[in-house]
Amino acid sequence: MAKLPLKRFILAGVLTAAAALAFVASDIRPVAAAAACESECSEPTPYPSYTPSPTPTYSPSPSPSPSPYPSPSPYPSSSPSPYPTSSPTSSPTPTGADSSGNSIGGLANQRFNQMITNRVLGTVLLGVNEQVNCSDCISAFGSAGSFSAGIHGRKELTNNLSLLAGIAYTQYNEGGYKITSAPIGAFALRYDFTDWGSSRPFFDVGTILTPWEKARYTRTYNTSLGPVSVTSSTNASNYAVYGRAGWISRVSPRDEVAASIEVWQLWQRVSGYSDNAVAFNPFDATIATGTDRTSLVKIGGQWTHLLSSSIETNINGGWVQSFASHSGIVATVTGNGTVVPTMGNQGWFEYGGRLGFRVQKGWVVDLFANGTLGPQPVGNTIHGGVGLRINY
Repeated sequence: MAKLPLKRFILAGVLTAAAALAFVASDIRPVAAAAACESECSEPTPYPSYTPSPTPTYSPSPSPSPSPYPSPSPYPSSSPSPYPTSSPTSSPTPTGADSSGNSIGGLANQRFNQMITNRVLGTVLLGVNEQVNCSDCISAFGSAGSFSAGIHGRKELTNNLSLLAGIAYTQYNEGGYKITSAPIGAFALRYDFTDWGSSRPFFDVGTILTPWEKARYTRTYNTSLGPVSVTSSTNASNYAVYGRAGWISRVSPRDEVAASIEVWQLWQRVSGYSDNAVAFNPFDATIATGTDRTSLVKIGGQWTHLLSSSIETNINGGWVQSFASHSGIVATVTGNGTVVPTMGNQGWFEYGGRLGFRVQKGWVVDLFANGTLGPQPVGNTIHGGVGLRINY
């Protein structure tokens, strides 16, 4: 009986110790689990708390990387802005070099017209509006349309041979050019076969000289930025020689008619020059010194009629044809290089007339006009004036 309680006591102790051990073990596992959980679960807490700090630190580095990408957007936007601002400074390149080159042909036309006009004015000094055969005379005159003032006349050297001569100061303009300070001299010899009777041949040889004149030529052309007009100044001179063969007939005491054929050779020397400075002339030109020339044939006639003892009239005219024409222009044009224009042959009509009033014996007041009718570059022109003629 005594052994049984002892065994029971030992068994109870063992059970008690096992229970205590089990309790302790169960108590330690939650603590370890809690510690393990705490170590696993609390680590994310510091990492997020630190992670945000690196993440913002590093995240701005991506985040600035977009921010520079927007910031380049100012660069594109500001980069165009410099280009527009510099674009007005270096204005767009204009076009129009071809038009500038073609304008040299316009200069050639002006110079051809100049040769013809100079010749028309010179023929007044050779008595183009007067009858073929008349007494010695001298005339002072002035004309408008193209301003001209001077004297001319004729002197009988023998019964058959007469001297016709004159000198004048002129200035004129037509089709873009202007001539000033131009003295013109002319003289010719006329041989009239007076001993053949009332119907007979006659012959002239002569020359017209303009040794010096001031010339202004205007060149115009178009560009993509607008038209350009440049007027430049230089010096020029004109020379002409001619021969004339005709037939004169005194059909009545009041009427004289004549028909003739003339051959002319004209030269025109123009000094070299460059375009004057203007605000806008991108395709400027330099013109070298050169000589224009042309040959002419004229077939014409005239009629002088005495209306009364105090009034007389004269009308004259003829067809003129040019040939072997040559322009002396050699131009260096920006964008085109060397330009040499051609000068074509042309035909036109020349006319003239005079109305004379005898105010007293040997004194006649003349109203006269001369001009051309035809296509450009000669065109339609008229030069009119008044003169006082003295016969002696």
